[in-house]
Amino acid sequence: MRSLDDLVRAGKVLYVGVSDTPAWVVSQANTLAALRGWSPFVGLQVEYSLIERTVERELLPMARAFGLSVTPWGVVGGGVLTGKYHTATDPKAPPDSLRAKLNAGSPRTSERAMAIAREVHAIAGEIGRTPAQVALNWVRQQGRQVIPIVGARTERQLRENLACLEFTLDEAQLARLDRVSRIELGFPHDFLSYPRIMDQRFGGTQDRIDFRRD
Repeated sequence: MRSLDDLVRAGKVLYVGVSDTPAWVVSQANTLAALRGWSPFVGLQVEYSLIERTVERELLPMARAFGLSVTPWGVVGGGVLTGKYHTATDPKAPPDSLRAKLNAGSPRTSERAMAIAREVHAIAGEIGRTPAQVALNWVRQQGRQVIPIVGARTERQLRENLACLEFTLDEAQLARLDRVSRIELGFPHDFLSYPRIMDQRFGGTQDRIDFRRD
């Protein structure tokens, strides 16, 4: 962190960010920076999508606590959430790309991932948008500090992805996507969410607290 602070003070960089790093490491680094008066990390880059939500256990809460912007990569799950692969098991489907073959057996092409992709595709059809736009907006609507990295190989794909800014998903659509992609947060998060524990933590005032992400 001292070396990064030197770069900022020398004007060689304006801000520093960190990518794909455990939450405890980032927390330790930013706490040290605060104590020493050094430049902290201001941005966090992580994989985050409807099929990869495990960052919600530690990394995203940590980012909110430290005021870090989050720039998710893999937002459409390597193409899975565009509907590109969820017909791969159909013998009548056309041959898929080499990437699909390489991803065979990976979590991105699991039955769970395919079920999520189908729900994304269904919502896209209902609102007249593309599955990629729906997947991007789900991530984009997870909080104002979340700024998805848009990946595209062609101008057409880039224009399609940027068109997600033209609309937002409503609460019912977000709930459907949350439901099909939900993960277990595990201990201590699940334990702390028990009604009895919530009552102990907040003295019965939790119904008057705004727990919204943003």
